[in-house]
Amino acid sequence: MYGILRHLMTFVVVWCVVLGVGAQQENQTVSLNVDAGQSGRQIPSTLFGMFFEEINHAGAGGLWAELVSNRGFEAGGPNTPSNIDPWSPIGDEGSVLLVTDRSSLFERNKVALRMETLCDSEGSNQCPAGGVGVYNPGYWGMNIEEGESYHVVLWVRSTGAVNLSISFTSSDGLNILAASSIVASSFEIQDWTKKEFILKAAATDHYARLSVTSSKKGIVWLDQISAMPVDTFKGHGFRKGLASMLADLKPAFIRFPGGCFVEGVWLRNAFPWRQSIGPWEERPGHFGDVWGYWTDDGLGFYEFLQLAEDLNTLPIWVFNNGISHTDEVSTSTILPFILDILNGFEFARGPSNSTWGSVRAAMGHPDPFNLKYVAIGNEDCGKQYYRGNYIKFYYAIKLAYPDIQIISNCDGSSTPLDHPADLYDYHIYTSASNIFSMVHKFDNTPRSGPKAFVSEYAVTGTDAGHGSLLAAIGEAGFLIGLETNSDVVEMASYAPLFVNANNRRWNPDAIVFDSWQQYGTPSYWVQQFFRESSGAVLLPVTIQENATSALVASAIRWSSLEDGEDYIRVKAVNFGSSLLTLDISISGLPVGSIRSSGSKKTILTSDNLMDENSFDKPQKIAPRATAVENSGTDMNISLPPHSVTVLDLQLDHVMHSAI
Repeated sequence: MYGILRHLMTFVVVWCVVLGVGAQQENQTVSLNVDAGQSGRQIPSTLFGMFFEEINHAGAGGLWAELVSNRGFEAGGPNTPSNIDPWSPIGDEGSVLLVTDRSSLFERNKVALRMETLCDSEGSNQCPAGGVGVYNPGYWGMNIEEGESYHVVLWVRSTGAVNLSISFTSSDGLNILAASSIVASSFEIQDWTKKEFILKAAATDHYARLSVTSSKKGIVWLDQISAMPVDTFKGHGFRKGLASMLADLKPAFIRFPGGCFVEGVWLRNAFPWRQSIGPWEERPGHFGDVWGYWTDDGLGFYEFLQLAEDLNTLPIWVFNNGISHTDEVSTSTILPFILDILNGFEFARGPSNSTWGSVRAAMGHPDPFNLKYVAIGNEDCGKQYYRGNYIKFYYAIKLAYPDIQIISNCDGSSTPLDHPADLYDYHIYTSASNIFSMVHKFDNTPRSGPKAFVSEYAVTGTDAGHGSLLAAIGEAGFLIGLETNSDVVEMASYAPLFVNANNRRWNPDAIVFDSWQQYGTPSYWVQQFFRESSGAVLLPVTIQENATSALVASAIRWSSLEDGEDYIRVKAVNFGSSLLTLDISISGLPVGSIRSSGSKKTILTSDNLMDENSFDKPQKIAPRATAVENSGTDMNISLPPHSVTVLDLQLDHVMHSAI
């Protein structure tokens, strides 16, 4: 995701252009005709989806509901003693000593924590009330809510008897929210032993921490300490509030896990699909050197495939093709990488009795996942060995899995590709005015050959802030262009999807969150306006010739799964600074085809172009819907300055069937 050059590019808005685009007259009336009598063109069922990258702690500390950060003490590296951040001691150096060693029972993550309690429950060096030990604050606080239950797992061993307290406490450690204990003889835990608890919270603290404490002198070793809410999205470990926002977009696909996260600054830190599967406690984790933080890889290859299934959407796997930002594998030595990826396909799609399919089955999913799309690399087209590596991957995959749709990193929108592909990748990060002007980007793209996958688009730079109205309006115009060119554009997704407000590595993003709350930026809400487009019917739209260039519009016919009704949806973007009156006519329908009631108009706008949503005002800029009375084939609506307006006209079933 986001090639290095794009990191250096910032686009500053030229206000005289943005605010005066089209030089339209005040309160101009514009005629728009929707030809609903034609059969229209079927929009690909895959058109609008989403792109997930592990950036901004989108997964670790975000969508993946694990509360403990650095749960296996591996983030400090394999050499010990090592940094255990964000774990911290409870008690001073005279009462507790924390040090890592390589005594873990897990072969792929050998680091464990040795906790020596120096004080005791009696004698001259008595432990303070509540004991001493170690605590983990999670990812800028753990959200512990009254009445909710949490699954806590850890591995422990000791050379002596133990009496440990496992508790969620307030952020200052003074108040206990939920607690349990481990009381065991030396015989019972002389070897590594797994302990599990269900802790039910008696109070709420959005910035709580997990503590392991003792008041008994002795040494214990701890490893792989996990805490997860019992209540997760569809029971598969995803944070409900965030996953529900994804589900609300009705995505046609999810592209994962990156982005630059797939590549790494160095290949040694590229996303390792094989090391991200199997029991979570056996996963070694890795350092994502592009975005600068450790991930335990609890959100691994399997979980991404499961998320796609839970969202009823298509997974698109972006895999490393032997190329990072810094080093490359030559085409003459790429074969081991190809074999590794073929094993990944077997894990996702192979029968449950195959070598890698059996691993998937052991994880709880005997049936194959519906993996049909892959991207060979990310933003690697200009690299020395990309084309050579790509060709070898392409033919090896097609030989083993001929139905797989393969996506090239090279842009084929202007110049035909010089290699075979089913789709090609197109990324665009630019200013609001520029992306709005790109409504016609694909108008002249050849209609034959590979289809376009606009897998990363967004307004960035000064225009965008942390997610502005201006950015969203520009993007809405661009999406209308993709929709009207959906005979050559097969897929599109915004980037990035998530940002933890405590770790902004990229701005803007679609969804902002912290330990317990979340909101959508205006760009998120714009995507909701297009969630019915995938698989709908595109209707011809004609705008009068002398209309302002600040207006773009499209129309679709779609069926609602919620109420079973059919609708014509007209989307109109007013990128200008003046009010427009849209004089709409729907032609080609029998009289009475549009019901006089049951229609609605939805508007996204605000008083200021640079307005943003926030935790304090999460819906300052959000769609506002109103009922439209006396709707019909001829009507007019007002388009506020700098706005996106959606008109849903409900069709009469009887009259509509006559079309």
